Amino acid sequence: MLEILKNTNINFLKLRKLAYIISAILVLNGFYSIYLINSGKAQMGLDFTGGTAVQIKFSQPVKVEQIRQIIEKNGIKQVTIQQIGKEQENSFLIRISAASMQIGNAAETLVNMLRKEINDNSIETLGSNEIGPTVSAQLKQKALNAVFWAAIGILIYIWIRFKFKFAVAATLATLHDVLVVLGILVFLKKEMDLLIITALLTLAGYSLTDTVVVFDRIRENLRYILKFNFFEIVNKSINEVLSRTIITSGTTLLVVITLFYWGGEVLHNFSLALLLGILVGTYSSIFVASSMVVDWEIIEKKKTSK
Repeated sequence: MLEILKNTNINFLKLRKLAYIISAILVLNGFYSIYLINSGKAQMGLDFTGGTAVQIKFSQPVKVEQIRQIIEKNGIKQVTIQQIGKEQENSFLIRISAASMQIGNAAETLVNMLRKEINDNSIETLGSNEIGPTVSAQLKQKALNAVFWAAIGILIYIWIRFKFKFAVAATLATLHDVLVVLGILVFLKKEMDLLIITALLTLAGYSLTDTVVVFDRIRENLRYILKFNFFEIVNKSINEVLSRTIITSGTTLLVVITLFYWGGEVLHNFSLALLLGILVGTYSSIFVASSMVVDWEIIEKKKTSK
């Protein structure tokens, strides 16, 4: 395999206490973001709140604020308006919460409302989507179930393949990645929808794969290298797969960055979540998962030596 770094001897584990502090802050932010989501203070998408999304196109230029003023003047307060594409394309995606407008013919009502106020500018409806509160509640519950069972599956898989401490470390590192990325997205006030959940589950798989590569090398070196202690073997293993990690993460980043810039408005948050996930997942496989295994081993040796 192509090696861009050869014979590195970086003491990654020496930085594990600093990594723990950084991760603790980011994970706490992740838990705080869950609180914001549960309390309804986060930017939630229609998938979870219910409501109407309408994509429209004007024949002549219109400002976002002009559209907002018209909608709010008609008593609709919870509205999100995004311009799609370039400014001269005059296309907008309008999202209205179910609490602000009754589900049913909301899309038609909204378009007629705009046509009445802007009668010298023709409006074309490009598409619409309506989600009721019952469906949104089911989607929220299924999303939580998906994350929970993914974590259980990871724990069982790593436990079978490696020792129990490796399984716990891999599971906690994966949950760490999900919480960190979720916290950053909420902090950036990105809209939480099913695409974000999909991205979080995707990055969980990516992070796990990266961690398993490091754990595989640790297991191999534990069998054949007897002159080093456990700390040195883990550090050596991380250095041996470092080139592979950089190449894999780098090539994946190229694809995701392309998707982020040219994938369109719909995939923007999805690709941002993946972009953050790759960076956080690479960091955690080196500084979080491996560090937890090392500290677990140190604690076990202290107990047996007493």
